[in-house]
Amino acid sequence: QVQLVESGGGLVQAGGSLMLSCVASGRTISGYAVGWFRQAPGKARECVATISRGVGSTWYEDSVRGRFTISRDRAGNTVYLQMNKLTPEDTAVYYCAAGSVAVAEDRAYAYWGQGTQVTVSS
Repeated sequence: QVQLVESGGGLVQAGGSLMLSCVASGRTISGYAVGWFRQAPGKARECVATISRGVGSTWYEDSVRGRFTISRDRAGNTVYLQMNKLTPEDTAVYYCAAGSVAVAEDRAYAYWGQGTQVTVSS
């Protein structure tokens, strides 16, 4: 079992930056693929970034590519999502999830955090 806890959300002005953290406990997260998802009010949950286990290949959804960066720490217990040039359209609850394959499908991930709210004001 892996327990995931996100942190780092908050209120930021458009153009600003936030870094979200996803800390694992129970088992090291280094052996899992990790995805960052978000869900805005009234919208479906969407995947914004993934990082594979092993070599750490990354993928980004088109609207965040070039602005968001997903990474792991060397200890293997934390995955980050650095978010730059934020816009009001990035406002959502952000979740991290761990699974065996780094894909953009939420059903591929067995373990989920509780989410952290990101609000971007215009």
